[in-house]
Amino acid sequence: MPKVISPLDTGDPLGPLPQEFAAIMRPELPSLIKEIGVEVTRAYPEYARLLSGPNGHAIRVGVEQSLSSFVDLVAEPSTSTSLRDDMCRRFGRFEAYEGRTMETLQGAYRLGARVALRRAKKVGRSYNFSPTLMLSFADALFTYIDELESLSREGFLEVQSQSGEQGEAMRRRLLHLILAGRPVPRTAIAELCEQTGWTLPKEVTLVAVRAPAGLDRVSADRDVLADLSDPQPHLLIPGPLDDARRSMLDRSLLGTRAAIGLTVPTALASDSIRWARRILELVDTGVIDDAPFILCEDHLITLWLLSDPVLLDQLAQRELAPIAAISATRRERLVETLRIWLDTRGTAAHMGELLDVHPQTVRYRMRNLESIFGEQLVDPESRFSTEAVLRALQLQARSQESAL
Repeated sequence: MPKVISPLDTGDPLGPLPQEFAAIMRPELPSLIKEIGVEVTRAYPEYARLLSGPNGHAIRVGVEQSLSSFVDLVAEPSTSTSLRDDMCRRFGRFEAYEGRTMETLQGAYRLGARVALRRAKKVGRSYNFSPTLMLSFADALFTYIDELESLSREGFLEVQSQSGEQGEAMRRRLLHLILAGRPVPRTAIAELCEQTGWTLPKEVTLVAVRAPAGLDRVSADRDVLADLSDPQPHLLIPGPLDDARRSMLDRSLLGTRAAIGLTVPTALASDSIRWARRILELVDTGVIDDAPFILCEDHLITLWLLSDPVLLDQLAQRELAPIAAISATRRERLVETLRIWLDTRGTAAHMGELLDVHPQTVRYRMRNLESIFGEQLVDPESRFSTEAVLRALQLQARSQESAL
């Protein structure tokens, strides 16, 4: 511990307390400790209960150690404070375990200092202490109390950090179990819910987040589960994404982008995150326009059409088999004309404007298509299959153009 020297800047700088002062204060310690105990337990009844409980003796020893250490440091500034330091950290850890803030312990420390200062003034009058010496004592005492508080805060924050990390680890484990789906035993999820105080909802909304991701836990709702350390960061929001939840995401997701999955029964949570992650993939390939938040519900048809690329290839081969043998250039023109017709059912003039060709060219191409596809363009089911394939191929083409 550094020498007890006042940081105050006065005309007559205050120096360290004289070593003789320790000899005067030491006989006062037993009665001073009792007096502080009475004052502190009167002001903070919770400490009265603790002193009468199983930890009472350890608390008394800690108080005695703290006061004795101050006197020992006055007598010899190089005295080791390791026992005192450990005891103060234990006090801080105990406050955290008890679920209290540091305010109560800080108040007790400062009340004890005021009682000690009051005693010093009384003793000082007997020994005719100078005002400068009393100022030095007061300054040294409150500097010492600041140090005790700092040590206790270390212990307090240590427990808070550990409990916070353990709590977050359990919440991440809970999130993983929910996303794993069956055959995870329901009892495992129920146990984690009980340990974390999290209520299992009937419905959930999953959010896929761009990496690297940051979450402001102060702004985020307490019931949101998150794993931002995953290579594919994600959140779980209990229930639907209403306006309040959307505002919460705006505040708490730090400078990143996200895709919001569908609200599903909790048992289907893995589907919601799968769709959300697929949305981010489609943004990367240029199929879907990027935005800070993208809703899966706005792109369901796109998700469906591109859900199985290999199957799409098989469907395209079947539906477009009638034009497979045609030259590539002519095939592209016919496919584009067919797609526009299926999209619009428009007149030759309207389709000509969209294709940037003469209406007569449209009529010529349509006669070719009717001749080539025949009943495939008349039968509703066949026509629907062809239209779905053409829409999906158009989305694929957009992705390929973006990659170039």
